[in-house]
Amino acid sequence: MFATFPAAPMGRAMLGNLPNLLTVSRVLATPVVCVLLMLQTPWASWLALLVFVAAAITDFLDGYLARAWSLQSSFGRFLDPIADKLLVASVLLVLVGIDRLWGVHIVPAAVILWREILVSGLREHLAQLNVGLPVTRLAKWKTTLQMIAIGFLVVGEYGPTFGPLTTPMIGLSGLWAAALLTFITGYDYLRAGLNHMGDEPAAQRHSDPDRNPDRSEPAARLERADPARDVG
Repeated sequence: MFATFPAAPMGRAMLGNLPNLLTVSRVLATPVVCVLLMLQTPWASWLALLVFVAAAITDFLDGYLARAWSLQSSFGRFLDPIADKLLVASVLLVLVGIDRLWGVHIVPAAVILWREILVSGLREHLAQLNVGLPVTRLAKWKTTLQMIAIGFLVVGEYGPTFGPLTTPMIGLSGLWAAALLTFITGYDYLRAGLNHMGDEPAAQRHSDPDRNPDRSEPAARLERADPARDVG
């Protein structure tokens, strides 16, 4: 008979943790949205919007449930910010490819991508120092506005009109506003991160016998980010 083997620890963490399943579903939804957008038909655009909205909702639910049910996990902390960036970056690139973002309107998309890369690099560096970047209220507003704007752009010209405003006009205006908030929060994170650029990694500090024990830890300079999820 076939031998049975216990599930790997990561597999148990994924399959037995609803917040993690929601995060994984957001990763899987990303290529679905992109393929539907590239079809460039009314039904595909509306279906892409439906999948995108569902994915955006999981961005809120996974963190909320992880905190409410005390289901924080290393897997969730690892995958959640990656899932967010995959969804936003992929959809923005496809929107440029199908000319729903063109000309000067590519600038806010580039600013958003620039900020995502910058913050990812800062967090990777600060993680070695046992320092977390706190998610600000402004960053949460940025994320909400960004998702709403992208949603309008996903449905594009197939969406309804709102008086003198078309769906693409609302989406573009929202994306510019989100880019402004993105620039502000990106600058705040960069300024906070630069305060730690000269610090030694945590492992090196603990292994150095000559290190001054009275020196304050870098973690004291910044609050820790939410240990469950990061929506900034």
